[in-house]
Amino acid sequence: MAEISTLGVIGAGQMGNGIAHVAALAGLDVVLVDVKAEAVEKARATIARNLDRQVSKGSIEAAAKDAALARIQGGTEMAALSDADIVIEAATEREDLKLSIFRQVVPLLKPDAILASNTSSISITRLAAVTDRPHRFIGMHFMNPVPVMKLVEIIRGIATDDETFAAVQQLAERMGKTTAVAQDFPAFIVNRVLVPMINEAVYALQEGVGDVRSIDAAMKLGAAHPMGPLELGDFIGLDTCLAIMRVLHEGMGDSKYRPSPLLVKHVEAGWLGRKSGRGFYDYSQNPPRPTR
Repeated sequence: MAEISTLGVIGAGQMGNGIAHVAALAGLDVVLVDVKAEAVEKARATIARNLDRQVSKGSIEAAAKDAALARIQGGTEMAALSDADIVIEAATEREDLKLSIFRQVVPLLKPDAILASNTSSISITRLAAVTDRPHRFIGMHFMNPVPVMKLVEIIRGIATDDETFAAVQQLAERMGKTTAVAQDFPAFIVNRVLVPMINEAVYALQEGVGDVRSIDAAMKLGAAHPMGPLELGDFIGLDTCLAIMRVLHEGMGDSKYRPSPLLVKHVEAGWLGRKSGRGFYDYSQNPPRPTR
């Protein structure tokens, strides 16, 4: 099993820059690619700011920050990934987009390069099938925010071989993560349990069981959750929550996974949560105010 020394990331958003951050801090050379040059620059600034925060807290040395930043290259051309030992796709949770990315990148990679997807719900087997290396394809689902959260779900597709699984598990541990191995069923482990809870909270709101503040307070104080489900939905992104519920509903064929119409309505309105400034809370105010 060849050691992984160069890691590519496709997508410089919240998840992609977090993956690049922890990989560079672990001593890997990182190539971060996005279709927008400004997204790459924004990602580099975010990584620098988050590393500064770690230095100020004493969790890393200033020299480690400087070395990590020096290991990260960025650009808009997928050809820059040609020397990567593993490429992790971290694009938006849309299957058509992910399939398009894999079709584009495969001809540019080394024959033995591993492909991974950070998908939080989509079939690894199905994504792998559009590549020339389903045996070297795997799911590597990081949690948000990546530099803080310790878990990585590792998901084997039906064709993923033992060597790829072992290499990726070793890589996750090198990046300071604890792994949970999930089977390739819709939404895997974390989101199979978590997102239906958020969806049920939206149903409770829709039906008038409680208002936003009451539902979140009930789960924080009554179930010791660090965030209420509606607050958490806003943090994840309501568009992402809806995409996961649709994957579950279609993949499992069970009405218990039907997305709440109120969740659908929020996404249609562009009220996606923190990233859009409004969801179940209005983030133009401090502290954020419930919108219902």
